[in-house]
Amino acid sequence: MAKNNRLDMAALGLVILGGLNWGLIAAFQWDFVDALLGSLPTLQRLLYLLVGLSALYMLYNTVTNK
Repeated sequence: MAKNNRLDMAALGLVILGGLNWGLIAAFQWDFVDALLGSLPTLQRLLYLLVGLSALYMLYNTVTNK
């Protein structure tokens, strides 16, 4: 198993944050990102974009690293 670099760890952290946020939305109808950055919609959108890009990065790494 390859050693994880900083980009891998950052992507993992963002994907976990996104997953936990979706879980909170489903279970309690509470959006953690909105509660944290609600007054900063541009940063909110940027965080969601980074979560999505991190998921794509992790998918790519999973498929290409056998």
